[in-house]
Amino acid sequence: MPRGNPSPKLAITVDPDVHKRILAAAAKEGVSLSAWMTEAARDALKIRAGLEAVAEWEKEHGAFTQEELNEERVRVRAQLKKPRRVRRPA
Repeated sequence: MPRGNPSPKLAITVDPDVHKRILAAAAKEGVSLSAWMTEAARDALKIRAGLEAVAEWEKEHGAFTQEELNEERVRVRAQLKKPRRVRRPA
């Protein structure tokens, strides 16, 4: 982050087991805890935005069919098998 735009700091409390798992995940990916948490928050926000977009679309066009949902599950599972790219600070 550039000097003129420092990142805000957060003080959070997490369950001890979750804390250990976060530390292990960040270490495994070779990133700082802050970078790992930032990426996790970005992912969570993308998911929320996606769910809101789906709900809005369904309001206008009707609910997805079971066949459409099944097709998307297959597509998402295939994407989950791909390695996750982590943004590293420049």
